[in-house]
Amino acid sequence: MQTPRRTAAALAAVATSSVLLLSACGGSGESDTSAQGGPVELKVNLFGTFGYQELGLFEAYEAQHPGITISYESTQDEDKYWPALQTRLASGSGMADVQGIEVSRIADVVANQPDQWTDLRDTPAADAIGRYIDWKEPAATTPDGAVLGLGTDIGPMGMCYRTDLLQQAGLPTDPTELAAQMPTWDAYLALGERFKASAPATTAWADAAGGIYDAMTSQLEVKNYDKSGNLIFDSNPELRSRFDTAAKAAQAGLTAKLEQFADPGWDQGFSSGSYATIACPSWMIGYIKGKAGDGGSGKWNITSLPGGAGGNWGGSYLAIPASSEHKTEAAELIAWLTAPEQQAQLFAKVGNFPSTKEGIAQVAGTTDPYFNGAPIGKIFSDSANAAPIQVLGQQDGVIKNEVSQALLSVETAGVSPDDAWNTAVNNVKNQAG
Repeated sequence: MQTPRRTAAALAAVATSSVLLLSACGGSGESDTSAQGGPVELKVNLFGTFGYQELGLFEAYEAQHPGITISYESTQDEDKYWPALQTRLASGSGMADVQGIEVSRIADVVANQPDQWTDLRDTPAADAIGRYIDWKEPAATTPDGAVLGLGTDIGPMGMCYRTDLLQQAGLPTDPTELAAQMPTWDAYLALGERFKASAPATTAWADAAGGIYDAMTSQLEVKNYDKSGNLIFDSNPELRSRFDTAAKAAQAGLTAKLEQFADPGWDQGFSSGSYATIACPSWMIGYIKGKAGDGGSGKWNITSLPGGAGGNWGGSYLAIPASSEHKTEAAELIAWLTAPEQQAQLFAKVGNFPSTKEGIAQVAGTTDPYFNGAPIGKIFSDSANAAPIQVLGQQDGVIKNEVSQALLSVETAGVSPDDAWNTAVNNVKNQAG
């Protein structure tokens, strides 16, 4: 998933308190790097907003490790970050000491680039490998056992909604009552028809057909690739069925016809009320806060996905390029950044759901006053526990982009679902083989 994650504006306010709190938390012990051979500058290159700088984690780490200086760079759009990273890998220059890898890219890295990345078993990060939920680290592990990245977050799913807009349309606003009226995705669309009949013409039921599709397919174990690694995107009936459901929402006028993360109107919609519901992974709650601002507090709430089924959308890894000259120090840093204590604090502040077992246990009781006191710890823990262990493929990122564009063509250009699907299939075959 191309996860832009949270905006800096939503996180900056908590940076100072986080530095004080986290200076004593988790990871490797304090060390004086200057006494071990001189100061070290660690370059960290990520995409979107992981929250580390905004919450003061880099500053806290530097305070614990005299002689270490962290130089940080982030590209907001992962679709731009990843091609640039591939160019630097091919040229053999320009790589940082720590690079982020989005979950939809990790299978490609494991299959095609293992020699370009550091096996963390041979670094101080080795002790951190076993602390994750069962499927997180295996996804970053090669067939011969090399571990190429430490997990940051995961993206268990819920349904975020505007309570004021649902109330105006005469729909239930209590999370439990709302969930009861959405036992299936078809029921979710039927509820959208009721909303459309009473809501202002400027407000749609959902933000984007692509978002609906992503949420539905996040609940599948086998999606674009089968368990043997074969591309089955064009022949998997479960995918076509969900594509048709999302296209149905578009044709019925239930979506705001916006491209997620790319259309300025989508960002504005969190505060303007141009859509009432959005399928949201845990990290989205921080994004909503940043875009809706203080005026959105108390207007938003969260319930489970239709049917109460779990799903996962997102999650990344921190990896060390083989070209890094500071592998030991970089490994110590990523082990600290992904420690349970740091993961728990990131979730409490910005919604990055932990990928470590201990971190998940620490956030189980978390609530969020911005979302009407929603028990976000329980909602996303339940979703994580119910989510399938998905088969990841080398071109998942490419496929997601093509499907999103296909559904957008249904929404905005009136392309038929059959034609849109066939275009996506052809484009995927041209790019993914």
